[in-house]
Amino acid sequence: MKLRLCLLLLTALVPSLIKAQNMQQLNAAEIKQGLEGLNVVGSVLYIAAHPDDENTRLLGYLAKEKKVRAGYLSLTRGDGGQNLIGNEQAELLGLIRTQELLAARRTDGAEQFFTRANDFGFSKNSDESFKIWDKSKILADVVWVIRKFQPDVIITRFPEDSRAGHGHHSGSAILAHEAFVAAADPKQFPEQLAFVKPWQAKRILWNTFNFGGNNTTSDDQLKIDVGGYNALLGKSYGEIAAESRSNHRSQGFGSSRQRGSAIEFFSYVAGEKASKDIFEGVDFTLNRNPGNGEIQKLVSEINAEYDVADPSKSVIKLLKLKQLVKGKPFKQDLLDDLILACAGIWFESAAVSSSYALDAPVDVRIQAIARAKQGFPLKMSIEEINSKASFDLPPNQFVSQDKTISTSGIKITQPYWLEKRHTLGSYVVDSLSKIGLAENPIGLSGLFRIKIGDQVIEKKRPVVYKYTDQVRGEIYKPLVIAPPVTATMGEKAFVFINNEPKRIAIQLRSFKDNAVGVLKPAIPMGWKVAPENISFNLAKKGEEQTVEFTITPAGSTINGNLVLNVVVDGKTYNRALHVIDYEHIPTQTLFPFAEAKVDKVDLKLAGKRIGYIAGAGDLVPESLKQIGYEVINLTAGQVVNGDLSGFDAIIAGVRLYNVSEQIKSMQPKLMKYVNDGGTLLIQYNVNGPLRLDNLGPYPFGLSRDRVTEEDAKVTILKSDDPALNYPNKITDKDFEGWVQERGLYFVTDVDQKYRTLLSMHDDGEGEKTGSLIIADYGKGRFVYTGLSFFRQLPAGVPGAYRLFVNLISVKK
Repeated sequence: MKLRLCLLLLTALVPSLIKAQNMQQLNAAEIKQGLEGLNVVGSVLYIAAHPDDENTRLLGYLAKEKKVRAGYLSLTRGDGGQNLIGNEQAELLGLIRTQELLAARRTDGAEQFFTRANDFGFSKNSDESFKIWDKSKILADVVWVIRKFQPDVIITRFPEDSRAGHGHHSGSAILAHEAFVAAADPKQFPEQLAFVKPWQAKRILWNTFNFGGNNTTSDDQLKIDVGGYNALLGKSYGEIAAESRSNHRSQGFGSSRQRGSAIEFFSYVAGEKASKDIFEGVDFTLNRNPGNGEIQKLVSEINAEYDVADPSKSVIKLLKLKQLVKGKPFKQDLLDDLILACAGIWFESAAVSSSYALDAPVDVRIQAIARAKQGFPLKMSIEEINSKASFDLPPNQFVSQDKTISTSGIKITQPYWLEKRHTLGSYVVDSLSKIGLAENPIGLSGLFRIKIGDQVIEKKRPVVYKYTDQVRGEIYKPLVIAPPVTATMGEKAFVFINNEPKRIAIQLRSFKDNAVGVLKPAIPMGWKVAPENISFNLAKKGEEQTVEFTITPAGSTINGNLVLNVVVDGKTYNRALHVIDYEHIPTQTLFPFAEAKVDKVDLKLAGKRIGYIAGAGDLVPESLKQIGYEVINLTAGQVVNGDLSGFDAIIAGVRLYNVSEQIKSMQPKLMKYVNDGGTLLIQYNVNGPLRLDNLGPYPFGLSRDRVTEEDAKVTILKSDDPALNYPNKITDKDFEGWVQERGLYFVTDVDQKYRTLLSMHDDGEGEKTGSLIIADYGKGRFVYTGLSFFRQLPAGVPGAYRLFVNLISVKK
């Protein structure tokens, strides 16, 4: 076990030039960039709270100009944020943002790490964050990453106080500071020392900033100009930063390229003080390690003699360097990648199918080529150990063999932090070796032994799936290892009105031929299911079948979970299928637990036909459909040119007024709809940028006020208001069981024609009345709400359903 853990640690510690799903061939300039990096030792670790918090320009400068190992430790995966490209929330959004961060790192050249902390939503102070996260657990993770990565300098994005603007932000700075000290103390987290050593960084600094109207920089701080131009790459670090940051598409962080001088400022936190340079006292040359004189000389020769027109001329001396540095602290993996790149060697192991069931053999195609120029003096060959494929590599001759690889011992495709159920504050990760990793260690893989002359380079590559798309060309996707059969429901929560039964459709999908079995649902006490089980026979791999159960709340029920158990070949599986497919990240396939919440709700409906205008993406339409509404998704053209009088209500999706370029043309028609007797409900928008100034018939503004405690007391200000009495009587009980938060971006400067119905506040703060406003306008009703219905309805919160139904219902 210890040996396996050490190997995993080595894999996590050593950077690789090749991180994409397919093996990228480096061009001559990138090879030269890497060769210059062989002259440099040392590392810098940047620490913040979320994806997109990192300073991509600084990371690019560190990795590609200073050529040190640069790393970004994001405490969370951004699970609690908002999604501008789809309707994924929580863990699914965290998965998207993880991949966006990895894409950003492939652009700026840094490495990526995480802790187990879950982004549970906005936090107003670090004390709240630490209470929910379990501070000691996350501190241990930060210490672990520091001890593995061994940074000479640690840099935080945020200060430790309220200037950070978010409890996660200030918490990340506090944890970084404490970990800076604890990582060097053998008495702190001693269980880690079986695999890593205590590590004392030279200093920790805060990368001060000037944005959002908050300037924390000053002339007496340490400075670096990171706006330089890299001629090898043909880009400035401002341009690289923009490309890196623009990978954060789910957060809407597309950035323009910045060119020219750009000063970064740094404030001292702890460790040895520096007077002129943040790297003062740190030796980044090979002289740092004694006895490296011959190595330094050879590296200098390789760089001086490098021929951009024929990189293969460098191979012989690079192989000599590989012998010279054997067993010494050196960028061994980078050196191996450069040898392969200079020799023009490309290889891969690609499966012929996109997915396989557990324990099924995988048919793969092993392919390789060495594109060194004719006359290359060394013989080259390649062997793939797992499949026993082997062949010589004559210059520029493509070779290929079809083989079979066993999947014995390989788990289903699942992000390691989602393998087990987790708490609100943190994910459950049992293996110390996985702490900090951005994604799973390589599962099914090809183990290649490449022989050049008399030396051998070993490389492990994931088995991938590739195909040719008629529009996009050659596409690579991660290979999927799946349960034999999955059972997927359309919702995470089902709301039952009173004792009315509901038919629930389940999609079965087979990942093997001849999948014969039984689907057995398990329900909470007081519920009935019919039939009690369903037999299935899926003849072909990839075959799907939709089956239905009728679930009935029978008298006295206990709200709980509906669990789907799939029995195949005498084994029971409990997994659904979910695929996240966006062009800017690799396709993510995961197998969440096949479970859904079932809630019986005392709910009366009024009206029937709802128009929905999508904003940034949410699941509110699906939630309304399952309680009986007919929901029509409206385009801008349908709003502007269509007849809206047939809708009982129209709902604007979250952040519609932030993201829609057509909202200016839609707004007059929407206001006329209200004036003529319709009901319009607008869900939350952020306070900037907005596509138009006036969101309602009368003035109001948007603030950054929010209530983040999901159990914060709510006071009903106007209990007799029609919106709180028809068709359901709203009481304090309807605010029980809310998730993540009450609401966000509350209104301010509200015109007197609006009615404010609710008041609420987080602990230690004053009352906030901007979560919900209503106005009568003409013959109709206008509603604006910052309440987080987009989280509550998909989560099946009964009181949220009752209140939302009231807001879109007007007694005729």
